[in-house]
Amino acid sequence: MNDRKSVVAVLKTRPETVVEDYVKLGEMAGLGNALDSGATTILKDNISWHLPFPGANTVPWQLEGAIKALKSQVSDALVAVHNNTVVTDPYVGGKLLKLKKVYEKYSIPERYNNDPNDLKWIKYKPKAKMLVLDKIFPEGISIPEFFLGKNIVHLPTVKTHIYTTTTGSMKNAFGGLLNTKRHYTHSVIHETLVDLLNIQKEIHPGTFAFMDGTTCGSGPGPRTMTPHVKNYILGSSDQVAIDAVAAKMMGFDPMSLKYIRLGHEHGLGCGKVEDIEIVGEDVSDVNFKFEVGDNTASRVGDMFWFSPLRVFQKLLFHTPLVYIFVFASAIYHDRIWYPSKGKKIFSDWLENTEWGELFKTY
Repeated sequence: MNDRKSVVAVLKTRPETVVEDYVKLGEMAGLGNALDSGATTILKDNISWHLPFPGANTVPWQLEGAIKALKSQVSDALVAVHNNTVVTDPYVGGKLLKLKKVYEKYSIPERYNNDPNDLKWIKYKPKAKMLVLDKIFPEGISIPEFFLGKNIVHLPTVKTHIYTTTTGSMKNAFGGLLNTKRHYTHSVIHETLVDLLNIQKEIHPGTFAFMDGTTCGSGPGPRTMTPHVKNYILGSSDQVAIDAVAAKMMGFDPMSLKYIRLGHEHGLGCGKVEDIEIVGEDVSDVNFKFEVGDNTASRVGDMFWFSPLRVFQKLLFHTPLVYIFVFASAIYHDRIWYPSKGKKIFSDWLENTEWGELFKTY
């Protein structure tokens, strides 16, 4: 890292001003200097769940604010890149989360890294020494060729995660840069995120993150959470720093989170909040007191990723047997938890909060 302090901008916002507040946030966080104005910028939204659930996914005002900020401060050469996961469908998510309407409004093309007609995957040999990816993928690390030479802007939310405690900008690269075999990495997820950040710094001329905390998520995330309206938005060109500030606001010690600590120790960003220049709101006394906890799916995952049963990982997760777990997770989240609990939580948020009212307008 250089001697210049990492900057994270934090603003309090409200539905009437949030889009323009995102534009202001970009200015405060140095968006124009962080990205190459001569390069195309990839918008990498965060669809943790294709079903609408507060706190889990990029929200339309976050996307619209980021687009307006980029058009005014960098350039209008923008393209969205989506990924599927073993339990989420980006085509369904784009529609149900009302992101597709925003892309269409601003005539931004959408591409899917799971569609070979859209993006080609190529072997990439990182210049940086990898912590784990070269061992997990001994046949070679593959990335989308389209990513080379383009800026990237991540659009995560402020939320907890069952495997990484918190999740944000660094984790948002997970789906975009790794193919569908990314589940191989879960037992070393923290090291994987650091490897991916190293790769991002090599292939992208600029990176930035707009993080939405208008409604945040606490609990066994990134899906089955309890939403909390907090009215914050964050922005930074330092992915480690923005994740550290968000973690601090959620009530966690950032440097106790392995992915943040490793990112800091490897010089990829600043994980120590006391060394970050936080502009805008004073968040020194902010503590949401969030907790992670467990759900049925996370308990099963913990058993096979982190308990003595991890000796069966290659058998269970590197063979077609993995689809048993994929099917079970999809059934649990989409067919059991969402109809019995999640749908009511979403409906209550939609009808009883200002952000739910704003969501309807999209």
